[in-house]
Amino acid sequence: MTPPSELRQKLQRYRQEHVLAGWDRLDTNERRGLIDQLENIDLERLAELYAEREHTYRPPESSRIKPLDIVPADAPDNAAMRAAGEEALRHGEVATLVVAGGQGSRLGFEHPKGMYLVGPISRKSLFQIHAEKVLALGRRYGKQPPFLVMTSPATDAETRQFFAEKNYFGLPREEVFFFCQGTMPALDLETGKLLLEAPGRLFLSPDGHGGTLTALAKSGLLERLRQRGIRHLFYFQVDNPLVKVADPIFLGRHLSERSEASSKIVPKQGPKDRLGNLVLVDGRCTMIEYSDLPDSLANERDANGRLRLWAGSPAIHIFDVDFLARVTEGAGLLPFHIARKKVPYLDDKGQTVQPQKENALKFERFIFDVLPLAERWLVMETSHREEFAPLKNAEGADSPKTVEAAITNLAADWLTRAGVQVPRAANGEPAMALEVSPLFALDADEFARRVDRNTRIEGPAYFS
Repeated sequence: MTPPSELRQKLQRYRQEHVLAGWDRLDTNERRGLIDQLENIDLERLAELYAEREHTYRPPESSRIKPLDIVPADAPDNAAMRAAGEEALRHGEVATLVVAGGQGSRLGFEHPKGMYLVGPISRKSLFQIHAEKVLALGRRYGKQPPFLVMTSPATDAETRQFFAEKNYFGLPREEVFFFCQGTMPALDLETGKLLLEAPGRLFLSPDGHGGTLTALAKSGLLERLRQRGIRHLFYFQVDNPLVKVADPIFLGRHLSERSEASSKIVPKQGPKDRLGNLVLVDGRCTMIEYSDLPDSLANERDANGRLRLWAGSPAIHIFDVDFLARVTEGAGLLPFHIARKKVPYLDDKGQTVQPQKENALKFERFIFDVLPLAERWLVMETSHREEFAPLKNAEGADSPKTVEAAITNLAADWLTRAGVQVPRAANGEPAMALEVSPLFALDADEFARRVDRNTRIEGPAYFS
């Protein structure tokens, strides 16, 4: 078996023929694997990206950045918006998509992060909590929304197996769709050469959360959604168990504005919160990373002492499906961002090198780059307490401890609103663990209708 002559010529044209240097030492499967990898790489685009390696991102000038108009969480027309959103759910016009390509390495958990157990009492995984919310939506509105799960090469097989072993958490098998995030090769920083991580295998890494959209289109799922009459796609990340999946009020607002890209925001708690900032740039809805927002703007306050740019992004969106089809046409309109990283690689002698400094370029797409492409958009406020408790770290902020506390706090809030007394510690927080299954209630109103108001909370309580 020899490399196809066309492939060899292409590699020579872009000065990448070094990847075939150990061809004779590869077995048949390794050779096929390398050919598959190489034939799926756009070498011309890689050469263009390498030529841009010295172009550093510069945030827009301050004069171009303005605050957004934001719909408050307690807007007076929420009831009408809810009715409109519920109608779309009853007509089967909504699909849900969870981004779940990451592993729980920072948690000391070498599995897909969605498998991590976060239920303070139930010990349910992130995947189960989200899947049960989607299942509950189907039961409530009589039409099961499709549940799309974006994986990565590192998590795909284990995620699929986990769902199968758990019988898809009660969801109809035909309404659960897996698709794998794309990858990009790493290039040597000095030479632009493709890096190998093992004999016959390129070093590939996921192409970023923005790659969700291109992978969705490439997999054929986007077109299948359109053919089914799905008009709106609810997008969220797996590490946030509080997200209100396909929130009907949010959905109704998206519909009323004929929005192409709608986003929820949470109020920033400080000027340098580690959240992306949703702002207007040249009149377009845009996300600026917290590290890129000029200090002068980050600290600017209005007459009431409130941050002028206070809209932090929890990565909760609704996208118009036709809009997604437009922005993913051909090679897609989302740009690649270039990052300098330390990447282990195979040297000319076949030895693995562990670099001590940045030696490679990686390429990623970001989901927020799609926002300025929308002609019509909507931004709606939510709160950390109700809808944002990301799981990121093993300890400290955004850790299992804080996430379980957030789940307990939400359950306590629902109980209090329903007229059930919750024992509190001296600091005002619930004195014991509490949890509400999505299959018992999806929101505070449904919980109030279903819970027994005579319930006495005397210890950890799970409502299922």
